[in-house]
Amino acid sequence: MADMAAIGKTEVMTGMPGYERFRIILRWVLAAFYMIAGIFHVALPQPFLKITPDWVPMPELVIFVTGVCEIAGALGLINPRVRRMAGIGLAVYAVAVFPANIKHAMMDWSSSTPSIGLWYHIPRFALQPVLVWAALFASSIVTWPFNRKHAI
Repeated sequence: MADMAAIGKTEVMTGMPGYERFRIILRWVLAAFYMIAGIFHVALPQPFLKITPDWVPMPELVIFVTGVCEIAGALGLINPRVRRMAGIGLAVYAVAVFPANIKHAMMDWSSSTPSIGLWYHIPRFALQPVLVWAALFASSIVTWPFNRKHAI
């Protein structure tokens, strides 16, 4: 299977199935996304603290730890030795942060001057399951909806 060195090397990637090329590209996109998000969680926690549900204990620590988890997951996706664990971790993470997404939407919708609006929140809710799938697909845990018989 192609690894991180294959990205951008068309002579290596041309012989692989299209879904494998997509998996490699998705892996790098997710790694970049989670790395950036993790850095923001650690370096600028204030916006995340605002949307953290009230029932979350020690929110400052939780935001810091979630940032570290995002960074670790991003690095794990590009390391073949821990890729599967990273994919599972990021999929679980995407489910675990969903309450913050709900609180964020409720805060915005109940405000007299919404800051983001429906154009952000509705797609965000719809894309949450896609983030779960993307983490599992990018880490080679699932092949659905592509070539099912070559699951790793």
